[in-house]
Amino acid sequence: MHAVRLHAFGPAENLTYERTEDPVPGPGQVRIAVAAAGVHLLDAALRQGMTGPYPAPAELPTIPGREVAGTVDRLGDGTDPSRLGKKVVVHLGMAPGGYAELAVADAARLHEIPASLDEGEAVAMIGTGRTTMGILQFTDLGPDDIVIVPAAAGGIGTLLVQYAKNAGARVVGLAGGPEKVRRVVENGADLAVDYKQPDWPDQVRGNLGGRRATVVFDSVGGSTARSAVDLLGKGGHHLVFGWSSQGLRDGGPLTFTEEELAERGITSEGVLGPPMIQKAGGDIRALEERALAEAAAGRLRPAVHRFPLAEAAAAHRALETRGTVGKVVLVP
Repeated sequence: MHAVRLHAFGPAENLTYERTEDPVPGPGQVRIAVAAAGVHLLDAALRQGMTGPYPAPAELPTIPGREVAGTVDRLGDGTDPSRLGKKVVVHLGMAPGGYAELAVADAARLHEIPASLDEGEAVAMIGTGRTTMGILQFTDLGPDDIVIVPAAAGGIGTLLVQYAKNAGARVVGLAGGPEKVRRVVENGADLAVDYKQPDWPDQVRGNLGGRRATVVFDSVGGSTARSAVDLLGKGGHHLVFGWSSQGLRDGGPLTFTEEELAERGITSEGVLGPPMIQKAGGDIRALEERALAEAAAGRLRPAVHRFPLAEAAAAHRALETRGTVGKVVLVP
């Protein structure tokens, strides 16, 4: 098979497209003929040798990628024969191997792909969608809410805008550049503004007519997040689920002291990792099922930015420089 392998930690150029041996499923596993493989910012961090939430850097050489969709083409011992030929999507968990024409997964992790979704959309929902459902556990949106979504043209931002609109909230989407702003408008935001324009907070204030935001979904950090939080009213919620490379250069993750929060009358909490898992009662699979169901019903429509598998390095560079829209997916 062809796969993308990493032989040395470093820049995106270290990802090489090459031939390697076909994987063989073990007991309780299946092999998937991959039609779409998800790319995550965490993949870029691991490519550079950072551990992120993992206990140690990957053993090299490695095939990155932890989200795949495709057709089951081979079964390991003890696996239900009915799995063969099924179109499935799976989050591989701690085990990499997704950037390839063939990937092995534990059968217990599989979800059948709803008929209304293609493989790229299914990959978006098994990873990005799962995280979105996890974030939304921390707020109960309704018609009285005014929601600000920085990075509203991204994979999670796209879904948050849609979910908030479905809940009846007023949605302000922030994006970098006219093309991304246009996409945020098309996605249903009540107001989309370019955060690269220095007067964007004034644009939002003018549009809201004296009302204050109730929720900020923060995945960027830096001055953009701080300006967004400045638009929150008393009782508002600042939910943090990441920070962009731009945000890191511009002050890093946005944090507050207890005194600052009390003075502002708001709350601020990080929602990724243990908090999200605890909130879900440890049932991450339930978040995956909910995400796929929301997309299958048409309530959420993931944006998918596809690259050929052979261009994984280009996909990483585009993702790291905010040159993508939606979930990045590799197609063999």
